[in-house]
Amino acid sequence: MPRELTGRHVLIITLGAFGTIIAVNVFMAVKAVGTFPGLEVKNSYVASQSFDRDRDAQAALNWTVTPEYDGRELTLAIRDAEGYPAPVQGLEVTVGRPTHMRDDRRPEFTYAGGLFRAPLALAPGTWNIHLTATAPDGTVFRQRIDHYHGNRVK
Repeated sequence: MPRELTGRHVLIITLGAFGTIIAVNVFMAVKAVGTFPGLEVKNSYVASQSFDRDRDAQAALNWTVTPEYDGRELTLAIRDAEGYPAPVQGLEVTVGRPTHMRDDRRPEFTYAGGLFRAPLALAPGTWNIHLTATAPDGTVFRQRIDHYHGNRVK
């Protein structure tokens, strides 16, 4: 003889289903907020005051950056508009995961033959390169290279 489906059973089933959905959503939201810093600049208002001027100065440099990674060494070719090595006075690079900062690395580069080279061991997966280079006149060149996988850039 089958059991009768009562209003109490329907209520328990409904609350259980919605409770599970809400619990999973809360868990996912907490994990998303807790693992992504979401911070590009410390004070967006201050950064916005010189953004156009800085962007125009960087664009006037007309530099391009080409990264290569062979599993042991990260190589950066920074070229000017004519394809010659750019006259970089200072270079700071951070290589890190797009989702968190705990794996961030700041490799030390040496310059030889028009290339910047740094020994670097990266685990499999997606990495971003944040580069800041300084021109002889003090102009700052910034570039973020997203979705860097091993020896290719998507």
